Amino acid sequence: MLRKDRYKFIIDYFSVNFPIAETELNYKNAFQLLVAVVLSAQCTDKRINIVSPPLFKRFPDAHSLAESSVEEIFSYIKSISYPNNKSIHLLGLAKMLVKDFNSEIPEKVEDLQKLPGVGRKTANVIASVIYNQPTMAVDTHVFRVSRRIGLVNQNDKTPLAVELQLYKFFPKEIIPKAHHWLILHGRYVCVARSPKCNECGLAPACGYFQKSKIEKQQKSPTESEGLS
Repeated sequence: MLRKDRYKFIIDYFSVNFPIAETELNYKNAFQLLVAVVLSAQCTDKRINIVSPPLFKRFPDAHSLAESSVEEIFSYIKSISYPNNKSIHLLGLAKMLVKDFNSEIPEKVEDLQKLPGVGRKTANVIASVIYNQPTMAVDTHVFRVSRRIGLVNQNDKTPLAVELQLYKFFPKEIIPKAHHWLILHGRYVCVARSPKCNECGLAPACGYFQKSKIEKQQKSPTESEGLS
């Protein structure tokens, strides 16, 4: 299957079966989403959604968070991964938002990346979800799924390389939603170990599935001979 046909198949499939695709992080505004995404690094959305309500109640905005301390922030997030570093990042992030951005969440990816704890992936999430910009956040799920299906080249071995390839083939208006399609597909179907290929609606367009099918067919005669 040509790559352009693979993309068409995938867009058509998701558009019909998952027309609404959104982040699973709970938030009410841009500030809360930014904090939640920073906290979610190497941690599950489920855990962040447990931790975040009391955190957001205590710190409803950048100003209140900026006036806190690393120790107090830590007390709210100590059950997640890397709470020490994330406490430091959140305090620095809040202080910079107040000082440099009038307590508003910036729209530009370049500005977002200036904030402590905000890398390219996090910046792309905020730009996409909050501002509906055509940015593709490549986390472990997007990276794995896009390479496994064959949306990008196998020699695209960095998140940035994958991100740039996805930009080339997904229509600009689809990118914000495609980001969630790939994340959710990787989280629940195309899992890292033992992907659920028999349940996957993308199997007809999936390079991994087709390759596995061919390999099984090639093994079959040999196995039969061994039994005879």
